[in-house]
Amino acid sequence: MKLSALLQGVKTQSAFEDVEIERVTDKDKDTNKNTLFICIDGNQYDGHKIAKTALLNGAVAVVTERDLKIEKQIIVENTREAYSQIASNFYGNPTEKLKLIGITGTNGKTSTSFYIKNMLNSLGCKCGLIGTVENDFGNGKSESTLTTPEPMELQKLFRNMIDNNCEYCVMEVSSQALAQKRVYGLEFEISVLTNITVDHLDYHITMENYINSKLELFTNSRKAIVNIDDNNVKNALSRIECPVVTCSAIDNKADYTAKNVLCNEAYVQYELVGMNCIGRITVNLPGKFTVYNSLCAATALIELGFSVDEISKSAEQIKKVKGRAEKVPVPKNFTVIIDYAHTPDGLENILNCIKGFAQGKIITVFGCGGDRDKSKRAEMGRIAGELSNIAVVTSDNPRTENPLLIINDILGGMERTKSKLAIIENRRQAIEFALSKARKGDVVLLAGKGHETYQIVGTEKIPFDEREIVKEYFKE
Repeated sequence: MKLSALLQGVKTQSAFEDVEIERVTDKDKDTNKNTLFICIDGNQYDGHKIAKTALLNGAVAVVTERDLKIEKQIIVENTREAYSQIASNFYGNPTEKLKLIGITGTNGKTSTSFYIKNMLNSLGCKCGLIGTVENDFGNGKSESTLTTPEPMELQKLFRNMIDNNCEYCVMEVSSQALAQKRVYGLEFEISVLTNITVDHLDYHITMENYINSKLELFTNSRKAIVNIDDNNVKNALSRIECPVVTCSAIDNKADYTAKNVLCNEAYVQYELVGMNCIGRITVNLPGKFTVYNSLCAATALIELGFSVDEISKSAEQIKKVKGRAEKVPVPKNFTVIIDYAHTPDGLENILNCIKGFAQGKIITVFGCGGDRDKSKRAEMGRIAGELSNIAVVTSDNPRTENPLLIINDILGGMERTKSKLAIIENRRQAIEFALSKARKGDVVLLAGKGHETYQIVGTEKIPFDEREIVKEYFKE
């Protein structure tokens, strides 16, 4: 593809030779012959500092935000924005033929996106998916490495969806992706804001920055669906730039409300009452969070033009999501649940869900990730200590931090809680300990890993699937 075609829609501040481009990247290791190199100032390194190396490695041009005093440079105002537009051009602007549905929020992004995909597919509308657990492009799936991929991978997924006749794409949009302009230039039919609680302050530093990043999604959305039972969301309503549709499980002033809510360990059920519509929604999954996630999903589909009757039928087709309140089969008369809860709000939600049906003790195994937001560690300790009968504090993904120091941060919030406490750094041993303590009617919660089948220690990913660990325990 000619460079001029790649730069369509990009405001350049310098002349360039219209050369042939075969590859676009911001990684120096991926740079070779006929490559366009994008200089991104990132967390690990500034691409501007290796632009000369990229040219030596075969790049035929570099896109930069400043004059580097080198040949073959193309100066733009913002390289992240330029990268997103260039990636779209490289794959033929595939989203022009897709109806995009964006999901953002601290918790519930994955479940809500899966619910929408399941419902659209059951209604005969082929829908792709991009998110934390997996990417589904309509005729195959790929492993997810980021909740919202980098521009070239993202646009390639969109292209695959178009090639596989997808009409819709529902995608999780993370706060980091929004801050880094990965979805710059995309037009969303509907965007959903599930909730906003404390997370990712290691990256955003302040809650204000975090909220501002979330709200960026609605600058390119035709309509917003928001859960106004969340105070942070309610307080941000006036700053959302597109038309807003509200939903709630408690506020009758919302545009759509879940009434007569019934929750048990097998399903949730409620009356969806909205603007000139009413219908019964049943989702065969537990938890009050399922009410909110399905309410957001149902509201989005109504606003896309589907009837309540269609939505009611399709909601019954919603399937469980890996690592979200996932029951693990065990040959005993107690229950084991794996959940991705890795924030205070997420942990509190799943534990309150379990309290609603547990007949015996709640035994919680949890930790906190290293090199991530430290402010939530003590709070997660407090929540686990208050809502569990036995709390087993262990390692999660320690990365380059000392696991014992992370555990010590967690323990700071558990001093006045009443649960019995066990501290076992080795996560496998912690799981085995919890299983050994479980009796009839108890529930063992393995929190934090969810869909992940690895543990990150240092910079290495070590295979670690909690389902297999539970299975092996009972074999032994």
